[in-house]
Amino acid sequence: MKNNEQKPEFLFGKANYKILLIGIGVITLGFILMSGGGSDDPNVYSDAIFSFRRIRLAPTTVLIGFGITVYAILKNPKKV
Repeated sequence: MKNNEQKPEFLFGKANYKILLIGIGVITLGFILMSGGGSDDPNVYSDAIFSFRRIRLAPTTVLIGFGITVYAILKNPKKV
């Protein structure tokens, strides 16, 4: 290897990628919390779709995940 060759530089630092993966995981968790609540019979009404988990908790979790992801993108990586 020659001395004048440089290692490829990534756009983000290692910490940025970790935070980004955590944010994506939180978003995925929010969408999992939103799922379900339907009825197997289309003629039967189910109030389960209006539960606290699907109306408040899941969308808030998704928004928090998006916030974490934006933070990971905007965080300034430390240059060595």
